[in-house]
Amino acid sequence: MASLKTPTFKTPSLSLSSKSCLPSSFSASFPNNLRFSRSSQQPQRHFLIITASAASFSNKPTVLVAEKLGEAGLTLLKQFANVDCSYNLSPEELCTKISLCDALIVRSGTRVNREVFESSGGRLKVVGRAGVGIDNVDLAAATEHGCLVVNAPTANTVAAAEHGIALLAAMARNVAQADASVKAGKWQRNKYVGVSLVGKTLAVLGFGKVGSEVARRAKGLGMHVIAHDPYAPADRARAIGVDLVSFEEAIATADFISLHMPLTPATSKMLNDETFAKMKKGVRIVNVARGGVIDEEALVRALDAGIVAQAALDVFTEEPPKQDSKLVQHERITVTPHLGASTMEAQEGVAIEIAEAVVGALKGELAATAVNAPMVPAEVLTELKPYVELAEKLGRLAVQLVAGGSGVKTVKVSYASSRAHDDLDTRLLRAMITKGIIEPISSVFVNLVNADYTAKQRGLRITEERILLDGSPESPLESVQVQIANVESRFASAISETGEIKVEGRVKDGVPHLTKVGSFEVDVSLEGSIILCRQVDQPGMIGKVGSILGEENVNVSFMSVGRIAPRKQAVMAIGVDDQPSKESLRRIGEIPAIEEFVFLKL
Repeated sequence: MASLKTPTFKTPSLSLSSKSCLPSSFSASFPNNLRFSRSSQQPQRHFLIITASAASFSNKPTVLVAEKLGEAGLTLLKQFANVDCSYNLSPEELCTKISLCDALIVRSGTRVNREVFESSGGRLKVVGRAGVGIDNVDLAAATEHGCLVVNAPTANTVAAAEHGIALLAAMARNVAQADASVKAGKWQRNKYVGVSLVGKTLAVLGFGKVGSEVARRAKGLGMHVIAHDPYAPADRARAIGVDLVSFEEAIATADFISLHMPLTPATSKMLNDETFAKMKKGVRIVNVARGGVIDEEALVRALDAGIVAQAALDVFTEEPPKQDSKLVQHERITVTPHLGASTMEAQEGVAIEIAEAVVGALKGELAATAVNAPMVPAEVLTELKPYVELAEKLGRLAVQLVAGGSGVKTVKVSYASSRAHDDLDTRLLRAMITKGIIEPISSVFVNLVNADYTAKQRGLRITEERILLDGSPESPLESVQVQIANVESRFASAISETGEIKVEGRVKDGVPHLTKVGSFEVDVSLEGSIILCRQVDQPGMIGKVGSILGEENVNVSFMSVGRIAPRKQAVMAIGVDDQPSKESLRRIGEIPAIEEFVFLKL
């Protein structure tokens, strides 16, 4: 092959599905004065030219498996695609290989960052995470590059539940401590007297797939099981023989607590000094969920104070934890190195589940386990963008108004528009409302692909209503209203005349606005966070609240007051850039004219 006199760097058009015939290798020479760096100060770069023999080219897509995957999953992949199993790749090697691949499968050890997507040249169509967590995948970069990300959230359910029960029993009977004692040449039967599980109350916090399986097994051990989960279907809980209770009741009455909630801003350090103080003295805690849901320093203090008798942990805020960790070294802590999904059966199940998801995505099928938003045509996104943001924030606002212990089951969405029915596709808006309702207390990533599936799995029924308005259809929507039925509210004024939590909003000058809470008209921009106050309508209220926030240097971005009539009840909506302290919120609540208030994060 002739030498290349003036090499240029363009996105390659060649793919492994091409019919072109290439030699197995070739060389290229470059002019001596050609530099590959952007400036003379940068070091010279080395380039690796990869070629493939003509026999390796076919119509099949190519799947790069970058970490070990069960044989059953590999067999399934090979029936549909060319499979390249290349383990322990360096970041540079991964970026080099990825431009020749249509799909990538990883576990938790490979970071799929923006550079990987940029290096793919647009060819990478799907990333499969063999497991639940997707912390190692840059979802924003994946979406920008039109790459779907799927995971395998169900295959390890039984394994995680079994490990939770194993830790429960081992903790109750001091198995790990007694084992270490005997191996050290001691025989301390009196020191390691345990407690029985029969007749004890187990509180399952997070009653999803794993939590419900733990509950089934605990019932078989003779335990009384209660659970807290705002989305747990009551009929499923009753079928297992589990009582759904509030978070406060669960932690106050439990002898054992088993954690199965995701790590979200709402659940971060959910078990802390304040919640430990409310627990029954001598409570025992198991965590096979996420390390960050427990304040680990607070747990050590609770153990030393005798509030918590024992704990068994499979997960930690930092993994692996430091060797000198007071938590890990504590005598009354049983620890394992994140083994929840580590059974042979679970690993095979995960391999099959992720292989099926990747193959389906490559075929163009909708993936129920997709975790990032799909690409939307630019012209549609431009028009709907402010309404998409409005829809998600209304859902997020509405679910935060639901009182703890109330299960969200029925949601009604009303769209007021001048456009004809077939000229307004509300699927994306419905998906964003679902996203706003579910994501704040869940680890599920909701998007257009999986919104309806996720809602159905959680027993959430969403109905839609179109209100046809007169006028020009120039703008897609006049307003969006979200109602949640059959629940109690943290803010009684959000309940409408018909008994539902009701919030309504519209887009003004491209910015989402909240325009109604319950029966009260307001007008506030949905930015930052909001404090809602029901008050007696009287002079000076805005100044009193503003002064309290100002003393703490909390910036107020807007205020709006909606009232029934002068000098009667009113609702004041206050937008703040930062979260006020508990002390500031307490002082606001103590203002005599304020009858109730709630702080809402957007």
